[in-house]
Amino acid sequence: MKVDVLDLKGEKVRELELPASIFEAPINVDLMHQAYTRQLANARLGSHETKVRGEVAGGGRKPWKQKGTGRARQGSTNAAQWVGGGRIHTPHPRSYEQRMPKKMRQAALRSVLSVKAAEAGIVVVDDFNIAEPKTRIMAETLNKWVGDATALLLMPAKDQNYDNVARSAGNIASVKVLLASYLNVRDALQFEKVVLPLKTIDALVAHLR
Repeated sequence: MKVDVLDLKGEKVRELELPASIFEAPINVDLMHQAYTRQLANARLGSHETKVRGEVAGGGRKPWKQKGTGRARQGSTNAAQWVGGGRIHTPHPRSYEQRMPKKMRQAALRSVLSVKAAEAGIVVVDDFNIAEPKTRIMAETLNKWVGDATALLLMPAKDQNYDNVARSAGNIASVKVLLASYLNVRDALQFEKVVLPLKTIDALVAHLR
């Protein structure tokens, strides 16, 4: 699959053949769904907690004698039927982590990138370097690349240029800057366009081989 390579002005510089192993991979919808739900599950804190009858305050002695009152027998005011009593069958801290083999995660990412490429959602740009963080320059450049669409900007490595790009895009709600090695199904599906500087493509090939 061939795509145009754009410069900072949004003009075509040349054409580039995208690696077929990543951008023309078999599309597995079920695998993408599994990877997406796994990511959502792993993001859950699982810190919800309720008190059982042994943890609430109060209780102690039997509220009234067993027989002769005409009322139902009760052993403690800590029981669940009492106001302020313990809870039963309610949430307690737990892990929602789901495991998924690395090869399956990589296959899911290749499927997502292939879907994006098929829908013209991949934007390849020439070497993207910013000398200093400037939100205005970032906004103008992105507008030339993707227009009004939301964009996921993948950078090849964490260096000074990455820091400048991330800081420049920090106040732009429609864009997210991410390292190529941190690419995930959720972010790839959330944004309309995936912007790839040339060096990022090599990083993706190494990450998803």
